[in-house]
Amino acid sequence: MTRTNIKNDNWTLVISPQSKLLSLQLDDIWRYKDLLYLFVRRDFVATYKQTILGPAWFFIQPILTTITYTIIFGNVAGLSTDGLPKMIFYLSGVVCWSYFSDCITTISSTFITNAQVFGKVYFPRLIAPLSVVISKLIKLGIQFLLFIVALFYYIVFEDTVVNPNIYLLLSPILVLLMGAMGLGLGLLISSLTTKYRDMRFLITFGVQLLMYGTPVIYPLSEVPEKYRLLVTLNPISSIIETFRYGYLGSGTLNAYHLMYSFTFTIIVLVVGIIVFNKVEKTFMDSV
Repeated sequence: MTRTNIKNDNWTLVISPQSKLLSLQLDDIWRYKDLLYLFVRRDFVATYKQTILGPAWFFIQPILTTITYTIIFGNVAGLSTDGLPKMIFYLSGVVCWSYFSDCITTISSTFITNAQVFGKVYFPRLIAPLSVVISKLIKLGIQFLLFIVALFYYIVFEDTVVNPNIYLLLSPILVLLMGAMGLGLGLLISSLTTKYRDMRFLITFGVQLLMYGTPVIYPLSEVPEKYRLLVTLNPISSIIETFRYGYLGSGTLNAYHLMYSFTFTIIVLVVGIIVFNKVEKTFMDSV
């Protein structure tokens, strides 16, 4: 939607359909920044509202997931961790993957979750998915602190080969890529769910399946050569591998793979915005 000021005795503002499919409505988003803040606060607070442990779940979830992966994949299945301590190896993957997957799964239900609000009042619709990216970013920050504490423990108190290096400075870029990719894919899926409700049931399974095609529970170096290309075609793979390389000193750092992830992110974000802007005009007829 666009806002147009007009000179009229009765009307001072006209809200008309969005004409440009690729419009980011940045001016409107800035104008509604207070609403964006309220959406972020709602998403963050509502996650564990009315739970006994409350915000503690932000720490408990990655810890329990890491312990489970350590027991099942590290001890029982005996998967390699490139010589790194199993706990810190799996925690690094869990922290990154949780942010990416949370963005996709939550944004994918944007139209359905906010249908009543969208149908009653005008505001830039992109505020809803953007608030998810930001609120999940806060969760990522909390879990990242947990990862740093664990990393510090292994460096100081354990005799292990963990070598943080200058490439950890790429962290902001990696987080931006994960958020933008999750936003783009989430926008595409949310646009499809307005017409094809089956997507709601497939998305959780699809994201879980995608995780096994991502070096979260195994290093890329241990993937058989005949399957390695398939794993590297997954655009989130190089991001997680680069994150591990920067903080743990073990992993695969490949500039071409990162450029591929960057290109994929830009394309999926642009397509996602185009489809989202097109669907938002008529989604109330199908929701």
